[in-house]
Amino acid sequence: MTDRATLGLGEAGPVPGGHRFSHAAMATVFEVHCVHADARYAGQAAQAAFEEVDRLERELSRFVGNSDIARINGLAAGESTRVSPSTMECLEIARGLYDLTGRSFDVSIASGFESLELDPDAFTVRAGADCVRLDLGGIGKGYAVDRMAELLEEWEIPHALVHGGFSSVLALEAPPDRDGWPITLSAPGPGDQEVFARVSARQVALSASGTQKGAHILDPRTGHPVRDRAAWASLARPVEPDAGAGWTGAARSPAAVAEGLSTAFMILPVEEIAGLCERCPGLEAWLLREPAEKGKAAALVHLIAPGG
Repeated sequence: MTDRATLGLGEAGPVPGGHRFSHAAMATVFEVHCVHADARYAGQAAQAAFEEVDRLERELSRFVGNSDIARINGLAAGESTRVSPSTMECLEIARGLYDLTGRSFDVSIASGFESLELDPDAFTVRAGADCVRLDLGGIGKGYAVDRMAELLEEWEIPHALVHGGFSSVLALEAPPDRDGWPITLSAPGPGDQEVFARVSARQVALSASGTQKGAHILDPRTGHPVRDRAAWASLARPVEPDAGAGWTGAARSPAAVAEGLSTAFMILPVEEIAGLCERCPGLEAWLLREPAEKGKAAALVHLIAPGG
């Protein structure tokens, strides 16, 4: 792939009472699309959601001095630090995905995630080795999207869609008189971005992963680059709690889990992804693979549990 895979909001005509609000954070643009009779009230709810994103960025970004992640990255073996409940929850989700994907999703980029000891009761992280370096970029935007959606529901704005840079999307209830929010799955084609699939999204989290032009995805297990691929994951809300080991946090944070899985789907063999879709209720995957021969069209594979 020559550029990033993405999600988009398709055209379905103007939505009566619809509003759109934007905010720059986490090196991208977050948006709230919602339907509400009172534009001022909707704007206040969106602002509260954006303030939550800013709070999370101060805790989760490794680029913010004295953030929880920056402090963890500065720990020597045997040292520990306290973190916020949000940071601990993100780390537990990341650990669950690390186990679920056979280490294909690794927020430490193979620097020793398994050596970190998490104590959720005391909200502490202890380093069992030197030089563990975390980067929550593969899960943080999705986690923020989850919290934004949760806040909008608290404000009683159920007809809404939120996204972080259109790489992580969470659709709540659809606009009135519509089946869902029209979402496109796109990636670079022969010319510009090409739409490869369309979904009508309602009560579902979606995420897209792909390589930027000139960039490469490394398998954290081997350090070797993987084949060019675009990957999308979707996870229905509410999430079934009995999908097996590693499903930590999916019920409360489906966008974070979907974001981590779309990253892992860039690396995992197709048969392993199919196995995950069979074991994890509500999970779907789309994979766009480069053709083996030049001049051939890229192949889109859609994976979903039987009967899904």
